[in-house]
Amino acid sequence: MTTARRDAVRRALAGGEGFRSAQDIYAVLRAEGSKIGLTTVYRALQALSESGEVDVLRTADGEAVYRACSSVEHHHHLVCRSCGRTIEVAGPAVEKWADALAAEHGFTEMTHTIEIFGTCPDCGAS
Repeated sequence: MTTARRDAVRRALAGGEGFRSAQDIYAVLRAEGSKIGLTTVYRALQALSESGEVDVLRTADGEAVYRACSSVEHHHHLVCRSCGRTIEVAGPAVEKWADALAAEHGFTEMTHTIEIFGTCPDCGAS
């Protein structure tokens, strides 16, 4: 895939807040006049995810959604169920727990993803 197409996906992600689906990103790019295909958007998102440039969440219905990652360090997310506001958080206690759990069962080379869903203060006040 050309870097120009991956850069276009990067720009589309950087232009929005919260997590967005590949279809949303595709629609933004097409509205801007891009000739990019949906399959190319998915491939770019996969590559950006693997490089740590984007975060990926699974929604309650199983859809993958993406957002530009502000940190390449391992982190977790607090996500508002109402507005999608997302805050990146470190979780040293979670990391220790995951390492201990893996060791207890003989697992190695483990990875994990943790998202905590709730209602942000703005939505809670509404």
